[in-house]
Amino acid sequence: MAAVFPAWIMIAALLFEAALVMGGFPSTLKLERRIPLGSHELELSQLRERDRLRHGRLLQSSSGGVVDFPVLGTYDPFLVGLYYTKIQLGSPPREFYVQIDTGSDVLWIGCNSCNGCPRTSGLQIELNFYDPGSSSTASPVPCSDQRCRAGLQSSDSSCSSQSNQCSYTFQYGDGSGTSGYYVADLLHFNSIFEGSMTTNSTAPIMFGCSVSQTGDLTKSDRAVDGIFGFGQQSLSVISQLSSQGVTPRVFSHCLNGNNGGGGVLVFGEIVEPNIVYTPLVPSQPHYNLDLRSISVGGQVLSINPSVFSTSSNQGTIVDSGTTLAYLAEEAYDAFMSAVTNTVSQTVRPILSKGNQCYLITSSVNDIFPQVSLNFAGGASLILNPQDYLVQQNSMGGAAAWCIGFQKIQGQGITILGDLVLKDKIVVYDLANQRIGWTNYDCSMSVNVSTNLNTARTEFVNAGQMSNDGSSQDQTRIMVALLLPIIVLTGLLLA
Repeated sequence: MAAVFPAWIMIAALLFEAALVMGGFPSTLKLERRIPLGSHELELSQLRERDRLRHGRLLQSSSGGVVDFPVLGTYDPFLVGLYYTKIQLGSPPREFYVQIDTGSDVLWIGCNSCNGCPRTSGLQIELNFYDPGSSSTASPVPCSDQRCRAGLQSSDSSCSSQSNQCSYTFQYGDGSGTSGYYVADLLHFNSIFEGSMTTNSTAPIMFGCSVSQTGDLTKSDRAVDGIFGFGQQSLSVISQLSSQGVTPRVFSHCLNGNNGGGGVLVFGEIVEPNIVYTPLVPSQPHYNLDLRSISVGGQVLSINPSVFSTSSNQGTIVDSGTTLAYLAEEAYDAFMSAVTNTVSQTVRPILSKGNQCYLITSSVNDIFPQVSLNFAGGASLILNPQDYLVQQNSMGGAAAWCIGFQKIQGQGITILGDLVLKDKIVVYDLANQRIGWTNYDCSMSVNVSTNLNTARTEFVNAGQMSNDGSSQDQTRIMVALLLPIIVLTGLLLA
C-alpha cells in the first residue's frame, strides 16, 4: 500500500490549492499600541497619569467550530498607550476601531446620535458611528431579553418599564462616562471548523450603542469608536460567542516588546508547551490572581502575605490596558530596597522627578537581578530587567534606567500591566478559571487550538497573517493544517 501514499499527497495538494483560491483566511484584526518607549522621551509621570485614568475606570467596575482572530500589530507598542483593534458590525458590515479592555465586560460603539463623541482622532484613524437604522440585521434589545436580565445582575444593564428598552450607564472613576442602549446585530469574522475554512462568518451579538459620552471619552487625542470589553461576565463578546458554540471560552495575547511593537490577539487558546497556569481568584469582577510572594535575585522578600490578599479594594489584577506595573505599598517598598541594595555597588542611583533611576554604561542584564512573582499553584512570572525597568534619556554618556514598577499610594492593589506582560504568551482560560503564561518572541507565529473540547486538537498559524491575507502566509497555515492529515493518511494506508 506504500504506493498509495503519494496519491494522497497529490489530493491534499489539490485541496490546498483550492483553499488558497478561496482567500481571505482568516480575517485579521490589527492590534495597535501607543506611548513612545523607543524614543525614551515620555516621562514616567505621564505614563503614570495615563494609567491613573485607566485605573479610575478599572477599579470602579462592579462571563462545534472555533473562531480565532489572529492579530498583527505593526505599530510601536508604546506609541500612545492604548490597545485597539478593528471589528466589523452590521449589514452591510461597517468597520469600527475599539479599545481592547480586559477591565470591563461590554462592547459599546458610539452611535450616530451620540452627544459628546469625538469626531476626529489623534491616532490618525477615521472614526465611524454605528447607525442601527442603516443595518438590515439590527434590532433593539427589549427588557425581556435574557441577556438584558443577566446584565441587570452584574449592573451592566438597566431597564425602563416605559420604553421596554435595555440600556446602560457606565460612570468611570476618572470622571468620564457613557450611556446608551443595547442593540443586537451581526459580528463578522472568518472561522475555522475542524481544519476547514469558512469565510464571511457571522454571529449575532448584543452590544451598546452610545448616545452620550462625557469627560476623558470626549477628547480626540486618543479617540476610538468604542470599547471592547474582554471581561468574564455574560455580556462580554467572548462569553456571548462561547455560549453559541462559536468560540471556546478562552482568549490569548502576545505583546511584542521590541521597537516594532504589535503582537497577537486570539479568540482561542495559544498552545505552547512551557505555559504555566495559576487559578483565578473566584467571584471577582476582574482578572484577579493569588500572588503569594516576590523574589529578587532568588531571595524571597520579607512581605506579610496579607498584603497580597484579595478583597474589594485589594488584590492582584492582570490588565493589558495598563502601561506600567503597580505594587501594593508595602510590597513596593520592599521591592525597591532589594533592587537598589543589589545594584548600589555597581551603578549610580539617582532620583529623576520622583522616580528611582540608575545611570549605567553596560547592559542592564549584567547588573540588575531577575525578579520572580510567585503565584498560587507554584506558577512564577519571571521578570528580566527589561520587564521592570524603563529606559529614559541618556545623561553624560550613561543610560538612565528607571524602575517601571509604581506605587498606588494608600491602596493595596497590584496591577500587572504591559511592562511585565510583554514578550509573553498570556492565556485567559475562562472555562477552567485560570491564567497562564510563558516567555515568547511575539514577533513569531503562534499555534492556536481550534477545538472546543480536549478530545482532539488542531493548530493554525496565527502570527504571520496580514490584512490582505497574503498567499505566503496562507501557505504556511494550510501546510500546518494539512500536514497532520497527510501523515495520518499515510500511516493508515501503509
